[in-house]
Amino acid sequence: MSIELLQDEIIACRRCPRLTAWREQVAIEKRRAYRDQLYWGKPVPGFGDSHARVFVVGLAPGAHGSNRTGRQFTGDASGDFFYPALHRAGFANQAGSVARDDGLRLTDVYTAPVCRCAPPANKPTSEEMANCQPFLQRELEIIQPRVVVALGRIAFDSILRIYSLRNPHWKFGHCAQFKIENGPWLVCSYHPSQQNTQTGKLTVKMFDQVWITVKTLMSL
Repeated sequence: MSIELLQDEIIACRRCPRLTAWREQVAIEKRRAYRDQLYWGKPVPGFGDSHARVFVVGLAPGAHGSNRTGRQFTGDASGDFFYPALHRAGFANQAGSVARDDGLRLTDVYTAPVCRCAPPANKPTSEEMANCQPFLQRELEIIQPRVVVALGRIAFDSILRIYSLRNPHWKFGHCAQFKIENGPWLVCSYHPSQQNTQTGKLTVKMFDQVWITVKTLMSL
């Protein structure tokens, strides 16, 4: 299957009743600042270079971010921190990300969330994440990256499940790195959410170090 056909399948998914109802409700009610915009209101597919050597895994779309724009890390504060870092590292042609048609292009990077629909209170259930896991697994099989970047512990745990990894010594930590046997490198980072960036848990310098590490591992 091509990545494009898989993305079409993801967009059409209605597997989780709670998430389907929520994402569509948000798209109708909207936030006042975006009341004149047409919300995406569907599952959010992956985005980026289909021949990428780096695969970045996030958590879930924001209700008024990706659920509005239809593109991963686009139109919210996380994206305002994420894409400038990719631009500084040479993976993105521009630092800004506001809409699907804003001209943003990624080189050697593909990104997708663990959960494809915006969840209430930003908290998908374990069952909902399990429903989405086959999509992420198939994307990884198609792209076959050399490096996987897990943004946050939930993304890290999802990658461990996909690759059936149970090493008790593998612990999530910022910039921690592990080599999956017969598979890619796994690099961890705190998620670029406002909860982390506004409190100083994740700084620009710390996030840039992740991409320096990634660029080193890409060629190993």
